[in-house]
Amino acid sequence: QVQLVESGGGLVQTGESLRLSCVASGTIYSINFMGWYRQASGKQRELVAEITNGRPNYGDSVKGRFTISRDFRDDLKKTVYLEMNSLEPEDTAVYYCTAGPVRPLYWGQGTQVTVSS
Repeated sequence: QVQLVESGGGLVQTGESLRLSCVASGTIYSINFMGWYRQASGKQRELVAEITNGRPNYGDSVKGRFTISRDFRDDLKKTVYLEMNSLEPEDTAVYYCTAGPVRPLYWGQGTQVTVSS
């Protein structure tokens, strides 16, 4: 089993930045994919950013503002980061970390990001 723990959410103002982190632990040897999805109130969960074998992919609404990166050097954990710049009120949502061999399989509990105008 794999456990995902997110951190770094919070309340910021428009134009500010936040950095989210997600640590995967447990049976992580098969994980090549990690990413972030978000779900705003009343909306469906959507892709924010994902990284597979080092190659990033972004949702259209965050391209140019968000950057995903990973650190797989530790044998006991794998970490993915989401650097969020130029935040907008539309970015307000619960952000979920996900991981798996090639696509989302495991999910974290989520971390709230709120952007005030």
